[in-house]
Amino acid sequence: MIQRINPRSRADQYGRRINRDHAPLLVYTVPALTIMLGSILPVLPIAGVMPIIPPIGFMLFLGWRLMRPGLLPLWAGLPLGAFDDLFSGQPFGSAIFLWSITMIVVELFESRYPWRGFWQDWLTAGLIAIGYLFLQLAFSGTSPSINHIVAAGPQVLLSILIYPIIARLVAWFDRMRLLRLRKVG
Repeated sequence: MIQRINPRSRADQYGRRINRDHAPLLVYTVPALTIMLGSILPVLPIAGVMPIIPPIGFMLFLGWRLMRPGLLPLWAGLPLGAFDDLFSGQPFGSAIFLWSITMIVVELFESRYPWRGFWQDWLTAGLIAIGYLFLQLAFSGTSPSINHIVAAGPQVLLSILIYPIIARLVAWFDRMRLLRLRKVG
């Protein structure tokens, strides 16, 4: 006697994980929305004498770029930097320039050193964050002095130390972005 195998029973066993479409809206909008939300976050009313909150939008931008290299196009620094300029209070164009330069520098660095690891990403993000914060200080229009550099120290340190949290957050958003749609029927 020939036993017929129900094709649905085999599909049910693996069907939730195989041959499902990603939600197109999530795939393309989650990275940009998280970066824009990160740019708005430092605007929240927090009283402080000196800058201590790291540039979360830039750190998320860097996290997405380092965690998912092909996801953001090379020109993504322009619109996302413009959005950050609107909320950061910096002169318009400073984030556009620095975010675009960051994309080019990371692209060149990754073409030179294609192997990757968490420690390398953390070192890269830390060095780029230091450069970004001090270049933002230079673009702000103030005359940089030793007092400004010392006052920016906690912000620089926190920007370096927050990268593992940013990487975890980006990984969580990336899993959410790649949720699979269930086909009904």
